[in-house]
Amino acid sequence: MERRTFLRASVLGVSTVAFAGSLWQDAALAAPAQNGPGPYGPLLAADANGIQLPAGFTSQVIARSGQVVSGTSYTWHPAPDGGACFADGSGWRYVSNSEINPGGGASMIRFDSGGTVISAASILSGTRQNCAGGATPWNTWLSCEEVSRGFVYETYPFGGAALQRPAMGRFKHEAAAADPVRQVIYLTEDESNGRFYRFVPTTWGSLSSGTLQVLCAGSATSGSFTWANVPDPDGSPTATRSQVAASKSFNGGEGCHYANDTVWFTTKGDNRVWQVNVAAGTYELAYDDSLVSPGTPPLTGVDNVTGSTFGDLYVAEDGGNMEICVITPDDIVSPFLRINGQSSSEITGPAFNPAGNRLYFSSQRGTTGSSSGGITYCVTGPFRT
Repeated sequence: MERRTFLRASVLGVSTVAFAGSLWQDAALAAPAQNGPGPYGPLLAADANGIQLPAGFTSQVIARSGQVVSGTSYTWHPAPDGGACFADGSGWRYVSNSEINPGGGASMIRFDSGGTVISAASILSGTRQNCAGGATPWNTWLSCEEVSRGFVYETYPFGGAALQRPAMGRFKHEAAAADPVRQVIYLTEDESNGRFYRFVPTTWGSLSSGTLQVLCAGSATSGSFTWANVPDPDGSPTATRSQVAASKSFNGGEGCHYANDTVWFTTKGDNRVWQVNVAAGTYELAYDDSLVSPGTPPLTGVDNVTGSTFGDLYVAEDGGNMEICVITPDDIVSPFLRINGQSSSEITGPAFNPAGNRLYFSSQRGTTGSSSGGITYCVTGPFRT
């Protein structure tokens, strides 16, 4: 099956605004992804880190909550969550949120061209339950508070004081994704009746002012949509999700990823991945666990999402059986990795380095089931590019 508008994604260093890719063939109809063999073959037995991977892939531990990051003097934060990579010369930087309340924030680890840690530091502190977020083309990380009337904080992985961005709305923020073509930022809301938003900055490259809009559509799982202004982005006394009667409700918005006129986001309440063609003004399902056949759906507890240069989507599980699953451009879904012995945790923060041959992610509560037990990993191997 060929999805109508599944476009090759790119997660190359956001400093180069690398959201490039190629169109897949158009098809008359789209269909949610179905079970099938993965592009890298079956998962092998668990390695020394308890991770099952396909042949040719290896894992390593990068950092552990409450412990000093190897090669630095910086203590890694608890409950690592959403993350992203930024190109830094021949190396890169990985940022990660801390989903605790109070005392959340975000940290950064810098790597050289060979993937060796150079340094680590805090880029945000004193905030609340920083869950996911998103990178901008101007090398900042948007760290989102997953609390009622939470803020988006713009942080600076290359140096600089973080800034609160109230114009982006006050609600239970989850993830963000930048669209340099339309010069907007897409935002998800982690409520059972959450909405899907976009923020239109007054000036692209500055998030200090602008217009918050919400997606409006019917109750169907596919169709056309429009955008409407949210009258009061401050969300008080009326929540932003309740201000526009025609806005479409989504059950627990989570991860968000943009590439080439398409934005994908996940909803954990119904285990779906939504695909929005922002150029055509249409939306549809890229994945729905209730529509998968044959056999048992491989992907449940959908959460953070990222994309590869080839066009594969990598969706992390919050629950399920602790997998990162891959959805290919030909609509096949399969496990890419599985973490054993950490059933009380969730997988967070998947992000590729600029070359696309290293995938960073975390187990938020690790083997202990506590926010103090988080583990951040890197998987290296022959990813499709």
